[in-house]
Amino acid sequence: MAKRRGGMPGMGGNMNQLMKQAQKMQKQMEETSKALEETTYEATAGGGVVKVVVSGKKEVVSVSLEEEVVDPDDIEMLEDLIVAATNEALRKMEEDSQAKMGSITGGLGGMGGGFPF
Repeated sequence: MAKRRGGMPGMGGNMNQLMKQAQKMQKQMEETSKALEETTYEATAGGGVVKVVVSGKKEVVSVSLEEEVVDPDDIEMLEDLIVAATNEALRKMEEDSQAKMGSITGGLGGMGGGFPF
């Protein structure tokens, strides 16, 4: 009976290449993730009277308000504008993150997706 080398049957030298590709992809993902964390995303609401900046770490970095939006008789509108600008900045961050990570993984999605085994 012939001895079989370790690994999966039928994979041969492809397993080593697959492992190298996975390691390369992991390194690229780590580098991209770090770069994304250092990036900031800005969004405005109310025609620019409210501006929110968030980081790639999903943290609010700053909130800027124009004087005319500060109306003590209409706090609810100001709150709504801040929420809208914050959500838009976070949406931009998520969209950028997905685009950059997707370019590395080739849109693999979940674990194991797209692999030839």
